[in-house]
Amino acid sequence: MHIKNTITEYGVISKILHWVSALLLFIQIPLGFYLVDLDFGEQRINIENIHIIIGLSLFYLVIIRLLIKIFNPTPKLEPSIFKGQKFLAKLNHLLLYVTILSITISGILKKLFNGETLIILFKEIKIQDNFGLADQFYEIHILSNYFMIALISIHVLAVIVHKIFFNDNLLKRML
Repeated sequence: MHIKNTITEYGVISKILHWVSALLLFIQIPLGFYLVDLDFGEQRINIENIHIIIGLSLFYLVIIRLLIKIFNPTPKLEPSIFKGQKFLAKLNHLLLYVTILSITISGILKKLFNGETLIILFKEIKIQDNFGLADQFYEIHILSNYFMIALISIHVLAVIVHKIFFNDNLLKRML
């Protein structure tokens, strides 16, 4: 097993970061939907704190993944996969990264413009209230989450389609 990516397979570092990100998203998305319906109280504050910790963890993981991607290029896709599929795969990955960053940043700005204090990179941050902006960032946060769910669905569906219709085992490269 390789630490770094090879031409045909992802390395251990990429695999771990991918699956930890997937696990955190699998927890984070339902947690966010559950949080929306909770009345204000101690339970909501506790769930929201967990949601924030997971969200910031995902944010840092994506930053680490992007930095590693610079020094550890993605394995090449099979030559049988036509250029349109390669383009769509790269576009989906890029949009997943951008969407996760968008969700986290909009969530942070929503909280800050609501007058809350956040600790980011060991620094306490508080800015002046602006509830109009807080509402706008909340809308971005929500819409970005729906977009991410669609992107994840496409990502998983592509792996299934490639296995069933093209007999490509894309999943094997990431296991």
